[in-house]
Amino acid sequence: MIETSYNTVAADYHRLLKDILLEQPSERPALDRFAELVGDGPVGDLGCGTGRITTYLASLGLDVFGIDLSPGMVEVARQEYPDLRFEVGSLFDLDLKDDELAGALAWYSLVHTPREDLPAVFAEIFRVVRPGGYLVHGFKVGGGSRHLSHAYGHDVDLEVYTFDPADVSALLADAGFAEVVTMPRPQIPGEKDPQAAVIVRKPE
Repeated sequence: MIETSYNTVAADYHRLLKDILLEQPSERPALDRFAELVGDGPVGDLGCGTGRITTYLASLGLDVFGIDLSPGMVEVARQEYPDLRFEVGSLFDLDLKDDELAGALAWYSLVHTPREDLPAVFAEIFRVVRPGGYLVHGFKVGGGSRHLSHAYGHDVDLEVYTFDPADVSALLADAGFAEVVTMPRPQIPGEKDPQAAVIVRKPE
């Protein structure tokens, strides 16, 4: 179960990944581009984990807050970044108003979501992003899945899904978004999968 697994690993997950943007900055170009596009207004880091990306975007001047399914991850985020807001919630049913966000992130937060469930998530994100607002979605590239039984020093029970970038773009278009750019990310030594991010915009 996703929630249980991430509750278990939360503290070690944060310890291992909190500085990765400094050590391996290949994630930054897509995040920086997103930050430049969004401008003013609230930004939701949807599936924020322990807040490492939330705090990075805050350092770029965005009015950003985090939502995550795992109470354990949210607890760590609140402890580590007390000046930012973090809430427990599901990407399938966000406690946000229609058109509330200037921007949203789903930054590797859908890697455990099978393809058949992505349309529902993308539709929910489309609902909460305002016309003219942006979404950046980071994901693993491929065409299948694998089971993950051990991670971050703990036993877990997770399925990891990989996606074709063209298929992701098509699903986002079906939800109503217009693609701005797809940005492949160089693969870091030791990673099992290539990575990519797509930035899309909700038409005005």
